[in-house]
Amino acid sequence: MSGLRRLPAGAWLMGIPGLLCLLAGGLLLLGFGADLHPMLQESGAGLVLIVSGVALVGSAAFPLVLAELAARDGGGDPS
Repeated sequence: MSGLRRLPAGAWLMGIPGLLCLLAGGLLLLGFGADLHPMLQESGAGLVLIVSGVALVGSAAFPLVLAELAARDGGGDPS
């Protein structure tokens, strides 16, 4: 377990909501939101959540890359 590193907090704070947005967007595209609210039965609602989820997961990669670069330079743990 010594080879495993801790993930930076920024990766968690953007990655988890991003995955939840992707999941919710997929469910809305499959039609599971129609009973909850009339606006959720539109396919655009699911698409918006999927695009937001992709953006959040992509943004979560930045703290990971920055932590890797800091580790290569010999710096401390940036999280």
